[in-house]
Amino acid sequence: MSTLRRYVPILEWGRTYDRDMLTNDLVAAVIVTIMLIPQSLAYALLAGLPPEAGLYASILPIILYAIFGTSRALAVGPVAVVSLMTAAALGQVAEAGSVGYAAAALVLAGLSGAMLLLLGVFKLGFLANFLSHPVIAGFITASGVIIAASQLKHILGIQASGHSLPHLLGDMWRHLPQTNPFTLAIGVAATAFLFWVRKGLKPLLRKSGLSPRMADIGAKAGPVAAVVVTTAVVWLFGLEGRGVAIVGTVPQSLPPFTIPTFDLDLVRLLLVPALLISIIGFVESISVAQTLAAKKRQRIDPDQELIGLGAANIGAAFSGGFPVTGGFSRSVVNYDAGSETPAAGAYTAVGLGIAALALTPLIHFLPKATLAATIIVAVLSLVDFSILKKTWAYSRADFAAVAATILLTLLVGVEAGVSAGVVLSIGLHLFKTSRPHIAEVGQVPGTEHFRNINRHDVLTDPAVLTVRIDESLYFANARFLEDYILDRVIGDEDLRHVILMCSAVNEIDMSALESLEAINHRLHDMGMKLHLSEVKGPVMDRLQRSHFIDDLTGEVFLSQYAAAMKLAEQQPAQAPVDPAA
Repeated sequence: MSTLRRYVPILEWGRTYDRDMLTNDLVAAVIVTIMLIPQSLAYALLAGLPPEAGLYASILPIILYAIFGTSRALAVGPVAVVSLMTAAALGQVAEAGSVGYAAAALVLAGLSGAMLLLLGVFKLGFLANFLSHPVIAGFITASGVIIAASQLKHILGIQASGHSLPHLLGDMWRHLPQTNPFTLAIGVAATAFLFWVRKGLKPLLRKSGLSPRMADIGAKAGPVAAVVVTTAVVWLFGLEGRGVAIVGTVPQSLPPFTIPTFDLDLVRLLLVPALLISIIGFVESISVAQTLAAKKRQRIDPDQELIGLGAANIGAAFSGGFPVTGGFSRSVVNYDAGSETPAAGAYTAVGLGIAALALTPLIHFLPKATLAATIIVAVLSLVDFSILKKTWAYSRADFAAVAATILLTLLVGVEAGVSAGVVLSIGLHLFKTSRPHIAEVGQVPGTEHFRNINRHDVLTDPAVLTVRIDESLYFANARFLEDYILDRVIGDEDLRHVILMCSAVNEIDMSALESLEAINHRLHDMGMKLHLSEVKGPVMDRLQRSHFIDDLTGEVFLSQYAAAMKLAEQQPAQAPVDPAA
C-alpha cells in the first residue's frame, strides 16, 4: 500500500483532507479559473491551434496531475514557451489550421507524456540537470522576445510567419501596409489596459474599500474584463465586417476523446521536438514547484513529478489538447490564493469544463488581438536580459553559453537555441573539468591547515611537494594531472616526495587510475615516492580493488598534516613562502 501511495500521491494527502482545505482550494480554483480561461485560449492561438484546444488541454491534464503529482500549488496547463515550441515543431510537419496539424499536436503531446513517464519510472530526472539554469534563463528570455514579436501580427491585423526573429520581423515589415486600423486600436488598447491591470488595478480596488482577497480576485479578473469589453465592441459595431479577426465559432462541449495516430514517419519527425519540450517543460515545472513547496516546508519528488507531468500530457493527447506543463504565473497565483492541495487543480478543471459547456458561444466575437495582448503582457515578464550581465561578471564560460543560447534562439529558432544550450553546457563542463584547478599547498604556521602557496604565507619543505587537485579524476583530466606533476618535478633536484592531496576528489575512473600508475612509476624512476592523503572512503574502496595501493611507492595518509609531519622528519621546515614572490 505504501508503494501505491508513493506513485499515487492523492492517496496520501487525501486521507487528511478536511473542510478548511476544501474551502481554501475552492477559492484558489475560482481565481485560477478566471485567469486561465483567457490564457488557455491565447496559448492555443500561440500554438497555432483552435482556441478550444487550449480549454481541452486545461481540463483532463489538470485532473491527472492532481492524482499523480506531488506539488500542492503547481497549476498545470498550456504555457507560453511550450506553446511556442509546439508551434515550431508542428510547423515542420503540417500547415497551421489543417486537420493534420491538430493530429500532430496529439502525437506530440503523447510522445512528450510517454518520455516523461519513462524518465519518472526509471528515475532519470537527473538528465534535466544537463540544461543549466543560466541557459534556461537565456532560452526563456529569447523565447519571450520571439513570442511577443509573433503576436504583433494579431495586434496589427496582418499575416506574417516565421519561427525566428529576423523572419518574423521581415515578414511583418513586408505586410505592414496592410495594417487594419480597427484591429490596431483594439490591440493597443487591450495591451495598455492589461499592463495597467498588472500594477495598478489591485491598489485601486483596495482604495475603493475591497478586502485584500477580493481585490486580488478583481485584479486577476482584469484579462476577463478585457475579453468582455473588446468582444462587446466588435459585436456592437460590426467590426468583424471591417477586417477584425475574431475567434469565431467554438464547439460547446467537453473535451472529446481523441486517439493519436502514431505514424512512424510522423513520430520520427516529432521525436526530438518532443524530447526538448519534455525537458524544458519539466525544468520549468520543477523549478516552480520546488520554490513554492519550500515556502511551506513541503517536499517535492522530482521523479514522481515526471510521472505526474507525463500523465497530464498523455491526458492532453487523448482529449484534444497539446503539450502542457506547470506554469509559473498561474502556479504563483494558485499559491497566493491559498491552495492547500492538488485538489484545487481538479476544481479548476471543473470550472473550465463549465466554461467549455456554457461560455463558448459568448466568445464568438472575441478579437484575436485581445488574445495576442494577453500573451504579450504575460511573456514580457519572462524577458530578463540581466542574465547576460550577471553571467559576464561571474563566469565568462556561462556567459558564452547564455549568449549563444539567446542568439541562436532569436536568429535560428527555439529548437536550435535549446539544443545549443544543452551542447554548450555539457561541452563547457567537460572543458572546465578537463583542466581542473591544481594548487601546490603548504602548512599555515601554527595550524594543521594547508593552503595554496600563492595565496597564503605557508611553510614548505623543499624535499616534499604537496599538490591538491580540486576535481574528481576521470578520463578527460587524467593526462592533464600527469603532465602537470611531471613538468613540476623535472629539474627539482631536492624533491624526494610527492603527495597528492585528494580532499576534493570524489571519483577516480579507470583512465585516471592508469595515469596515477604512470605517475607512480615515473617518480620511482626519478628516485621519488608518491603518497596520497585525505582519500575519501568510497574512492579508497575502489583503489583497493586494484593493484595500485600495493604498487604505491609511498603511503596513504589519513590527513595531510599526518603526511607532512612524518615526511618532515627527514627535512626541517623552511621559512614561509612569500605569496608575492
